[in-house]
Amino acid sequence: MLTWLKKGNRSAATAAAGNFIIALSKGIAAFVSGSGSMLATTVHSVADTLNQLFVFFGSILAEKEPTRRFPAGFGRTVNLFVLIAVMIIGIMAYETIKEGWNLIQNPHPSEHILINASVLVIAILIDGYVLWKAMKEIVREAREEASGLGIIKSSITHVGLASPPTRLVFYEDIIATLSSLLALIAVLVSSWTGIYMLDGLGAIIIGILLTGIAIKIGYENTVGLIGVAAPKMIQERVAHIILDDPDVVDIHRMRILQEGRQYHVESYIELRKGLSLAAADDIKFRVMEKVLNDPDIDDVTMGILESDGKRDWTKEKN
Repeated sequence: MLTWLKKGNRSAATAAAGNFIIALSKGIAAFVSGSGSMLATTVHSVADTLNQLFVFFGSILAEKEPTRRFPAGFGRTVNLFVLIAVMIIGIMAYETIKEGWNLIQNPHPSEHILINASVLVIAILIDGYVLWKAMKEIVREAREEASGLGIIKSSITHVGLASPPTRLVFYEDIIATLSSLLALIAVLVSSWTGIYMLDGLGAIIIGILLTGIAIKIGYENTVGLIGVAAPKMIQERVAHIILDDPDVVDIHRMRILQEGRQYHVESYIELRKGLSLAAADDIKFRVMEKVLNDPDIDDVTMGILESDGKRDWTKEKN
């Protein structure tokens, strides 16, 4: 059981645990104080907790080995689970905006401001920590080297190379941290100024942010379910591995399809002239093994051709 759970996405597991603690704290504070912004950010944290649990179990299923019935594996399963999470985000966003609008029409003062402020500060710290962990996970999955504040820049630059669960945690916790900060500002300013409609306005802005992130994540994972080409960086990395072999002259054609976190490579390579069929076959399997040694590559299909004297791969890249 423990081995099975260890296969799940670490960022999703960390985020689920953190958001559960945050949601519980915010829920108690919202019930005690009656703050609309606090209720909105509580709903957000509840949605985040459910989302990360969905995604965590989806990431475990995605690691399941291919079967005869599903020879391509289960990599895209995680995209489906993320889409379920997106639907939850969309519902929560609608409810948050509706609650904010009700508070604008019927504003009322919040109670126990100190409790609200304390809970939101704790939420910002926890969400910030989870976001930092997600950034480090992005850097690790992209196989980049970064430390200190350089992790922030590297994670933003290479977020497209991260797995769908890690990207979801990254985007969600950016919004979660911002929404907690926004709720804190709304709670304090409405209390100090007596303009209680600001509480509802804060809730609406949080709902709009949730809607935006749902659209973005939904689009990315819909594309992933259909089947999307690997990022250019991955294509260049695989091409470098293939062309590094002394007997490979050129890459006639190559297609790399992304399956969740893994990639499937289909390629025709051109070998130097004068090789026997047996020698050419040995070279093909040698090159395939080198490509499969890349931890991100799950499957390789490769054909061999004799060199035609043209540089096909250079044309394809340009």
